Amino acid sequence: MNNLKNSLKSNNLEFDDKFYERCNEFIKLLQKWGKVHNLSGSLHENDIIENIVDSVYPLSFINNFESFADIGTGAGYPGLLLAISKPNIKCYLIEPRIKRVAFLNFVKNSLGLQNVEVICKRVEEVKDIKVDLITSRAVTNTSLLLDLTKNISKDNCSFLFYKGSMLEDEIKKAKLDNCTIISRKERNYLYLQK
Repeated sequence: MNNLKNSLKSNNLEFDDKFYERCNEFIKLLQKWGKVHNLSGSLHENDIIENIVDSVYPLSFINNFESFADIGTGAGYPGLLLAISKPNIKCYLIEPRIKRVAFLNFVKNSLGLQNVEVICKRVEEVKDIKVDLITSRAVTNTSLLLDLTKNISKDNCSFLFYKGSMLEDEIKKAKLDNCTIISRKERNYLYLQK
């Protein structure tokens, strides 16, 4: 766990012991389930640690939020890790694939994450929640994400999208002018505040 702690510290992020315990358990569960169910690309501990850092890194620059929904959570990046790091914040993990929903629910229960609700639907089918932050990593283009999440966004909702190299084109197509782009390694974080 020192690798994770050191990686986070080098990115100016520090968490309590409970966070590191839960991350350690998450790594074990992902490695165990991932071998059987093909949940994530690489199951090497260092790669999982990098994905954890990637998931929580935006906490170093985004504003406070009281609830969030992660679209297409998959193996837990970034939504589950954000929920682990913010156990007092209401979190909705929206994932349409049953196998991944089963994994997310298993991790939620194993780690005792009272703040997490896993929803097995496509985001456009979710009607009964409203959040002030929407996150997503590698799901679809920015314009479509903004459109698909209209039904769950509060009026003052912010958006945090984990993007790769096509971000500039997506920003132009979505006609965004009030966004912040933070880069770390090969990741671009698009932070849009309304």
